[in-house]
This record gives sequence, structure tokens and C-alpha cells, in this order.
Amino acid sequence: MPTGHIMMAMSLDGFVARKDHALDWLMQIDTEGEDHGFLTFQESVDAIVMGSGSYRTVLGFDDWPYIKPVIVLSRSMRRNEIPSALRNKVEISQIEPADLMRELGGRGYSRIYVDGGAIIRSFLHEGLVDDMRIAIAPVLIGDGIRMFGEIPKDIELELQSVEQFSSGLVQLQYKVR
Repeated sequence: MPTGHIMMAMSLDGFVARKDHALDWLMQIDTEGEDHGFLTFQESVDAIVMGSGSYRTVLGFDDWPYIKPVIVLSRSMRRNEIPSALRNKVEISQIEPADLMRELGGRGYSRIYVDGGAIIRSFLHEGLVDDMRIAIAPVLIGDGIRMFGEIPKDIELELQSVEQFSSGLVQLQYKVR
């Protein structure tokens, strides 16, 4: 079965986005000239799994940022909501995370980028995440969508590395035990 991998940014108070999925707080941080490894990370995975909120947020960016196939987990979205220019890059699935991972393994995929607060939580709860690269942004936004919410049991992590950037961002790499 493929392994799940996370690369996300969150505010210092633990939010990945505002309640309306806005990322304005993150975009205001001057990271010019810093390589946080996103392109290298994206090249290391076979596909990206995200929720509909994350998908709609990314859809609002000037450019589509992904070079790999995207699977949007949603019970409410329909194929006609995907712009025609992205229909060969984005698909919608309603199946549970473990079943999706088995299906992706059947396609020959081995590494899956898991993106979005609720999706990350569901994959973590099911033991489908191998490692996490979390960038902590130097900002408190007070409210929003948490990366990690309530969990039914402890999830032990092993710190692999810490990298500090001149923007104030700190990137933590963890292995999920």
C-alpha cells in the first residue's frame, strides 16, 4: 500500500487556513529567495489527495501549482465542478482513505501527498501517514481550520530535522511512528 506524506504550513497557533479557507496570512510572509523544498517534495510523490476546501482554495490561485494528479475527496463535489482545463489532472473520489490508498497502490503509486486539515486528520487517524514536513509561520491568526484536531489516541512522532528561514518560518520534519 502507498505511504502518505504531508507538507503543510500552519500559523504558530496551529491553523492551516482561516475558516473560509483563506491563506492571506501565509501569503503576506516574505519568503522571497527561500527554498522550502515544495518542488522537490512534489516531485517525490505520485499523486496528491486533498479535500474539497483545499481544492477550492488552490483553484483560486493564479496558477495551478501541482505537477502530479490530484484526487479530491468529497461526498458533495461533482465532476462538472472541475474546470475543463483541469479535468485530465483532477478527479473526485468518495471512498474512504484506506480504500483510496489501496486503489492508488493498484495504479502503481507508492507515495501520496496528503493535503488539507480534515484529510490530514483522517489519514493520520487511520495510520496512513509516514512522515510530515510542517512549516510554522511566524503569525498568530486566532481562529480557523486546525491542522490537528481531536485524535482518538496518541500519535508518536520522531523529529528528523529542523530548518529555520530568514522569513521567520521554521520547518519541522517528523517521522510518524
